Amino acid sequence: MEVLTNSLAGLGAFLLYFSLSIAFLMLFKVVYVRFTPHDEWKLVKEGQNIAAAIGLSGSIIGYCLAIAGAASNSVNLIDFALWGIVALFAQLIAFYIVRFGFMPKIVERIEAGEIPAGIIMAATSVSVGLLNAACMTY
Repeated sequence: MEVLTNSLAGLGAFLLYFSLSIAFLMLFKVVYVRFTPHDEWKLVKEGQNIAAAIGLSGSIIGYCLAIAGAASNSVNLIDFALWGIVALFAQLIAFYIVRFGFMPKIVERIEAGEIPAGIIMAATSVSVGLLNAACMTY
């Protein structure tokens, strides 16, 4: 019985961090599609746009990687929440770097369903998420 009690000792913290992670993920989806000039969710849902699906999936995975790093390295929920917000901004910055730095027509290309543009956006988002997670270790 003691083994079971010891194993479940962290259940409360798990539920708090997991719940906050899910809330952050939902917030990220809402914020990300509002800050990008095209609504990826609408393009995927209504237009079945594969390029938008790939790009949005990459941004979600990248964000999840970052908040996973934040969760495993934070010292408390406030610390985790702050780094979750930093991760959200990092993903938005990644989009704008691609859009204004490397591929100015990425929005039009994704809206047109060009899969390579979606892949570039997804790869950039995942890469930024990995770097973000790695930089959150302290």
